[in-house]
Amino acid sequence: MREFNTTGGCNPCDHYMVDISERLKEIKALVDDGKYFCINRARQYGKTTTLDALAEYLSNAYTVVSLDFQDISGGVFENEGTFTQGLARLFLDACEFSGAEIPETFVTAFEKINEKEAALVKMDEIFRIFRRWCKESEKKIILMIDEVDTASNNQVFLDFLAQLRSGYLKRKTIPTFQSVILAGVTDVKHLKAMIRPDGVHKENSPWNIAADFTIDMSLSKPGIQGMLDAYEADHCTGMDTSKMATQLYKYTSGYPYLVSRICQLMDGPVRAKMGLSDAWTEQGMDEAVKLVLADGEDSLFGSLMSKLENMPQLKGQLRDILMKGKVISWQPDDQEQALLRMYGFIKNNQNTVQVANRIFEMRLYQYFLGESRNQKNDFFRSDAQLHKSIFINEDHSLNMPLILEHFIETEWRVHGETDDRFLEEEGRERFLTYLSPIINGTGTYSVEEQTRDQRRMDVVIHYLGHRYVVELKIWRGPRYNEDGEKQIMDYLDYFGLTVGYMVSFNFNKNKKRGVERVSVGNKTLFEATV
Repeated sequence: MREFNTTGGCNPCDHYMVDISERLKEIKALVDDGKYFCINRARQYGKTTTLDALAEYLSNAYTVVSLDFQDISGGVFENEGTFTQGLARLFLDACEFSGAEIPETFVTAFEKINEKEAALVKMDEIFRIFRRWCKESEKKIILMIDEVDTASNNQVFLDFLAQLRSGYLKRKTIPTFQSVILAGVTDVKHLKAMIRPDGVHKENSPWNIAADFTIDMSLSKPGIQGMLDAYEADHCTGMDTSKMATQLYKYTSGYPYLVSRICQLMDGPVRAKMGLSDAWTEQGMDEAVKLVLADGEDSLFGSLMSKLENMPQLKGQLRDILMKGKVISWQPDDQEQALLRMYGFIKNNQNTVQVANRIFEMRLYQYFLGESRNQKNDFFRSDAQLHKSIFINEDHSLNMPLILEHFIETEWRVHGETDDRFLEEEGRERFLTYLSPIINGTGTYSVEEQTRDQRRMDVVIHYLGHRYVVELKIWRGPRYNEDGEKQIMDYLDYFGLTVGYMVSFNFNKNKKRGVERVSVGNKTLFEATV
């Protein structure tokens, strides 16, 4: 029986996976045109799966040699002799263990390189073998190398790229590979040959002949639904695959690892807890998302947080975007933004910086709110005597009006009157900081990105199958308040809810603090004024 896989490459015989045949066709078009290119995407973004499938897809038309730089040790990069020998061994292993079609003559030539004394081996020896092989081969040859990050900080690797580039530039007169495909997180297209110990720097990249790789490697909603259809055919859960695919995409924006991880958890611990049919519902997905967000050992999130710790300026920008609704301009030449973009943590949204997907956003909210709790212990000590169970109704739903009342009381008791700018800067962060420990471990929340600005933010709380829409806004007068009421109505209709909540941070000195219940059409709103 197939399963969802989040480690290593996926194959359709053993794993539930999205059909990537259209992606393979697009990549083959680049190969047919003789392009050299790099598939650089974030960690766990399906690069290895794509390369494995591509090798098989191209095998009828081309001779494909697929290498993995993880298979060679760091000592191989000591000098060009050891690197060339390590490369020769990779070709020998590809022939012996992976079925690469390498004629015996050239297998022998690779063996001779490997048997020589390393100090006597020069890199151009292996490139002479490549040229003869390309000349004599009936099929054109494709070279694919995965995990090039292993080598990207080594001068001999840059020399290797420079040799490949030289062959590419002379390809009309000297035989060479039809296409070279490098894969990794690092975009080696922009590497500079600047590692030489003698201090001689080259301005041009040794891989500046590479074509731009613009093919979308995220998973589409129809693709995710096709994967769920396959699971449904095997397990008969009764799920609405279209609805579940839409929700998965909404959480992940098609990030392959996150899609597979959520499905893996629904098929595993969530299924064991709730049963098969209930696991593949929105509530089951909420449970899986909660597990994803609570996983302190997940290497993807660990990488995200370590990058932020090392980039305090961008960390501050992301905090301002998420907590204060500020707009940060997209700067393609900004080094920190370029790195976070390369690692897959941000994306361009109409020339502004946006977190790449909702799961990353939710994890970042946890991270920033954890910092807030550490910095604002007095705010929590004042409510420490209250157990969160007082906010839970008998049917295990949240008593949101009571939560709003206690938030207002605590805010007033701890801070009293604060200046307008301070409240506008921190008011919504304080509410989320207050809310977080109440739902922590049982529920999650997300922020509707299209409403996250300096005036308004809509928070959707997910708690044991219940949904609560809370609009957080800065008070701008009665007319603006009416507009907010109309907007929250749309969200209530979307989620099929009849009750909503509003929290207004009011700077008017004559304001009336408290929670008021009002009716708007057939809906009920609890409007809290802070």
